[in-house]
Amino acid sequence: MTSSPTLAEALAAGTVVLDGGMSNQLESAGHDLSDELWSARLLAERPEAVTEAHLAYFRAGADVAITASYQATFEGFAKRGIGRDRAARLMALSVEAAREAARRAGVARPLWVAASAGPYGAMLADGSEYRGRYGLTVDELERFHRPRLEVLAAAGPDVLALETVPDADEAAALLRAVRGLGAPAWLTYSVAGDRTRAGQPLQEAFALAADADEVIAVGVNCCAPEDVEHAAATAARVTGKPVVVYPNSGETWDAAARAWSGRATFTAAQVETWQAAGARLIGGCCRVGPEAITGIARALTTGRPRSR
Repeated sequence: MTSSPTLAEALAAGTVVLDGGMSNQLESAGHDLSDELWSARLLAERPEAVTEAHLAYFRAGADVAITASYQATFEGFAKRGIGRDRAARLMALSVEAAREAARRAGVARPLWVAASAGPYGAMLADGSEYRGRYGLTVDELERFHRPRLEVLAAAGPDVLALETVPDADEAAALLRAVRGLGAPAWLTYSVAGDRTRAGQPLQEAFALAADADEVIAVGVNCCAPEDVEHAAATAARVTGKPVVVYPNSGETWDAAARAWSGRATFTAAQVETWQAAGARLIGGCCRVGPEAITGIARALTTGRPRSR
């Protein structure tokens, strides 16, 4: 009888492939995401579409699916008239949808599910997730994040993805909020150059996670591909932990116009450079689709995990 390694064990042994952008995969399948709940709306209206999006990435070569719960919060669902009990069920459903996709994928390699928890600004849906500095204290941010992290952890993911964090203060709140939940986590900042989106030096931001036992990987996501190499090297040096990276396509999001502009600069050829800098969990974020994930998987054919 074989069993799969934990994600932490897999990262200690080699390199693991993450999926790509959930929203662009759903949009390419014809779903309208022009809503403050973004992809989380489909958890209520079309959960099968979420499963199909995960399945596309597993079949493309991803080892880890990030759930459609990035923008799923009690406060955000309440704005749509969804009460706390149903909101909690929808958050748990995000994990179940990814698990179902893993079952359907029919592949021999182990597959994992990461439960996404986006920043406070994602709930506001006003672009502040790319700026941070919300005017809230660390205590207030912890109180915001803890209830949904409890729900997501109870749903049984392999890891909690504390992602697209723009601000070291919010990272501190998230690191406090995951204590005692019994689930490992990764922490990824959204960055611009060598600083967080809120302007803090990455060395200081990553240092917050260095001694957090719950955190199995640290890195960056939802950033330009050009910012990954330096950030990965800094995260590895400061924390001594495996590094996780999943940048955007290289295009720029205009929060006011709610549209992308510019050209894509993401290529699978960059992956080996990121790996050399310390990255062990590699994928893509916004506008990075299954074809790009297949390219990453092919570039990382050696050292990938297998069942045991």
